[in-house]
Amino acid sequence: MDLEQCDRVRLCNGINELGLKPDDHQIDQLIQYYELLIEWNRFMNLTAITEWNDVCTKHFIDSISLCKVMDCTRDLTVIDVGTGAGFPGIPLKIVFPNLRITLLDSLGKRVKFLHEVIERLGLEHIEAVHGRAEDFAKAGLLREQFDLCVSRAVANLSTLSEYCLPYVKIDGFFISYKSEKISEEMQAAQHAIELLGGSIYDQTEFVLPNSNIYRNLFQVKKIRSTPKKYPRKAGLPSKEPL
Repeated sequence: MDLEQCDRVRLCNGINELGLKPDDHQIDQLIQYYELLIEWNRFMNLTAITEWNDVCTKHFIDSISLCKVMDCTRDLTVIDVGTGAGFPGIPLKIVFPNLRITLLDSLGKRVKFLHEVIERLGLEHIEAVHGRAEDFAKAGLLREQFDLCVSRAVANLSTLSEYCLPYVKIDGFFISYKSEKISEEMQAAQHAIELLGGSIYDQTEFVLPNSNIYRNLFQVKKIRSTPKKYPRKAGLPSKEPL
């Protein structure tokens, strides 16, 4: 699959509008990632978004837009909970190679794909882990090990906070990528966030470059340790939000 020069330019321009200047190698890696995504998507369900322009905007640029609220040039430890096909974690790793990233997903087939991407792109200091968010947040595993937890998973903020905040160190952040206005959802989640040791920090609304697609990066700061009983056993955070 050979992408035309104009396709490279579109990707570069979109990333440039975020204030970044990717080099040719990083653009090559994103293109190779796209090719692997399309190849594997033929025999397993990784994404419903497959056209180059859509993947550029809705997956790559959307993932990288984290830089609008976080200094990603710092040497941060990051966990991407419910990463799916690797969003936002892999685009972030490509553009910000200094990040040390853990990709967590509950489906073994997706994790196998992520291992292939990591190997083929030659990415370092990034790992893909197969497991449930509830399980790896236990003491002695990955609990409170990360400066930053990110998630593009589709769930309400109360549920996502229970999955994600246990991974975050005190003074670290959980950032949820949202595609809609969440004022009511934010109010409903406030009790859960406080219960889990977090504090609502900010939300940043914007439109993705070269599109009319609305995005909201919702930011929670970890101010104290999450009580040991959270997250609850598998299924409860989504069935019975705090």
